[in-house]
Amino acid sequence: MANIIDLTTHTDARGNLTVIEKVIPFDIKRIFYIYGVDDSTRGGHRHHKTIQAAVCIKGSCVIRSNNGIEEQDFVLNSPSKCLLIEPQDWHIMTDFTPDAILMVLASEFFDRNDYIFTPYESKG
Repeated sequence: MANIIDLTTHTDARGNLTVIEKVIPFDIKRIFYIYGVDDSTRGGHRHHKTIQAAVCIKGSCVIRSNNGIEEQDFVLNSPSKCLLIEPQDWHIMTDFTPDAILMVLASEFFDRNDYIFTPYESKG
């Protein structure tokens, strides 16, 4: 299941410096960011292989993750919080603030065949 990790942040009178080092459990092969989102839902998929690490570096958004057993909402509202999304985590991204910038680090290069768009069946 997806989980939040705290990123090391150094703060002093000059501001903040957040480091992503030795906490991501994969080699980064792809980086992308999502911004300027209206009230749309983004995502809506899971993967065969790709692990992702999502950081809302500005503003906030919600990522709902479902691994077929449990479902959980994660509010990303601090650039010092990183959500690790496992391949089996079907996820959607919602509730972007107008200023939100969501940066995603991925373990694999883009491959359309790695995407699974069918959600898990509802247990209810």
